[in-house]
Amino acid sequence: MSVVRGTSLSGLPELVTQLGGDPAALLESVGIRAADVGRHDVFVSLPRVAMAVEAAAAVTATPDFGRRLAERQGIDIFGPVGAAARTSATVAEALIIFERFLAAYTPGLAVRLCDTDNPQQAFLEFRFVDRDLPPVKQSVELSLGVTLRVLKFLIGDTFNPVAVHLPHEALTAPGDYRRYFGCRLRFASRSAGLVIPRRHLDQPLRHDRIAHETIMAYLGTLAIRGDSARESTEALTNQLLPSGTVSLELIACQLNLHPKTLQRRLAAEGTTFAEIIDQIRRRRTELLLRDTDVTLSQLARELGYAEHSVLSRSCRRWFGCGPAEFRKAGRQAPG
Repeated sequence: MSVVRGTSLSGLPELVTQLGGDPAALLESVGIRAADVGRHDVFVSLPRVAMAVEAAAAVTATPDFGRRLAERQGIDIFGPVGAAARTSATVAEALIIFERFLAAYTPGLAVRLCDTDNPQQAFLEFRFVDRDLPPVKQSVELSLGVTLRVLKFLIGDTFNPVAVHLPHEALTAPGDYRRYFGCRLRFASRSAGLVIPRRHLDQPLRHDRIAHETIMAYLGTLAIRGDSARESTEALTNQLLPSGTVSLELIACQLNLHPKTLQRRLAAEGTTFAEIIDQIRRRRTELLLRDTDVTLSQLARELGYAEHSVLSRSCRRWFGCGPAEFRKAGRQAPG
């Protein structure tokens, strides 16, 4: 089960109260302590946070609750990750900070900057890594709204994305979304994220080199731990896999451990780093080939493979056939 900082619920009690609800009762119903809301030094269950946001929308009859809550949050909810981003040299560097270190805020959410068919545009994609989450439509809209606010903070208040992609149908009138995001919308998309003009990526920020280096050094010491070394390693591997940089050394560094110490702890739990990364890649491959139309090249990047041939060899080892054959067989199977 993934966790997230208590700041993920910043502003929720006040908004629920404003809409006529009882925030204390709502938080108690999903098992979240009211005292943990807004605290960066406390981790809470990500599934329970998602349940809280969905429940708040339901009990207050507010279908745009996620977007409204986003207006009460900003870059500060990310703590040192946000501080490292805002002291970066450029917008691109700030987004790379989020891509690399978002696990310090939550290992259950991954972001990355992707190419698009238009060389003048980039896609800032985000997705929930935790497969045990309840329905998260409101949390998706909350995340998109917070992302928009972060981009406006970095680029300027006049910034608007080119388009916003949502993986679900509109929860309110489409015009509400256009006014909120200031751009065209794509509903029922395969992924969630914002399309942004590449010209903004090179925009300089108010770079503070000394502060930035200090914060980065601190981020390097942060340990994101679950109940076991295996859980911690799985969470961080899920987060970092698409970057192509996952290694035992990197994961150990994120956990503030020596690589040999992490190896020993994983061995004591009956597994190895190689087994964990292989299992995650297999699960992700099976899910994406069965349930999406992702191209094989995109899938290879998603798994952190540098070459398409490695994906083919892995699929033959896992499933006894290549990725194309596995996808075809899965879609022809009854049910």
